[in-house]
Amino acid sequence: MHCRPNHVLPAIVHPTKCCVKHNFMNNVVPHIHPTHTTTVNHLNYQHQHYFPQTQSFVNDVSNQQFYHPPGSVPPFGPGAVAGAGIGPGPMPGFGPGPGPGAVAGAEYMPGQAQVPPNWRRRR
Repeated sequence: MHCRPNHVLPAIVHPTKCCVKHNFMNNVVPHIHPTHTTTVNHLNYQHQHYFPQTQSFVNDVSNQQFYHPPGSVPPFGPGAVAGAGIGPGPMPGFGPGPGPGAVAGAEYMPGQAQVPPNWRRRR
């Protein structure tokens, strides 16, 4: 037997099926936002002035000695004993004149002071 070739019929064309395929690509777009920071250092000098003060003291001491001729009467009164004062009073050699507590020969007598040649008053 003898076979005949298959018979090919005309093609039937169907409507086109539309397919959408999504491809995603990440694109990086750089956005540059510049920032500048200035650091300002404020230096403040506080000038503090000090005025230290020192203090000193000077004691000005002087001595006067009076020599009366022999036989003269002491100026502080009859019957008084040298160095036997009655109580507190001006120190010998200070004040207007003799008083309670006066010591013989230690009174200030204007015009009779004898100052030694090496005597100097400190200031």
